[in-house]
Amino acid sequence: QVQLVESGGGLVQAAGSLRLSCSASGIILSINRNSMGWYRQVPGKQRELVAAMTSGEVTTYADSVKGRFTMSRDNTKNTMYLQMNSLKAEDTAVYYCNVRRDGWDYWGQGTLVTVSW
Repeated sequence: QVQLVESGGGLVQAAGSLRLSCSASGIILSINRNSMGWYRQVPGKQRELVAAMTSGEVTTYADSVKGRFTMSRDNTKNTMYLQMNSLKAEDTAVYYCNVRRDGWDYWGQGTLVTVSW
């Protein structure tokens, strides 16, 4: 059974930083059948892709976070991360990690990030 467990969300002031973690079990992130990413969602809006990573650790980012967010992975811990710097109020959302394998999507439970003025 695949499980993705996120942590690291919370309340932070604008211009601050947070690091989100997503620990995976039941699936090995580094296997080349997998792609993964971080999404976020605010009430009333669609979930949007923030950062994506291939099994070969090639990353892409949404324009809104480019230069501020960094996605990484620790294969020894089977965990992916989202380092978020220079946070803005508009980054406030529930953040979800995702792994896609063979057309199947697996999601974490979500972690709330609130950026205050």
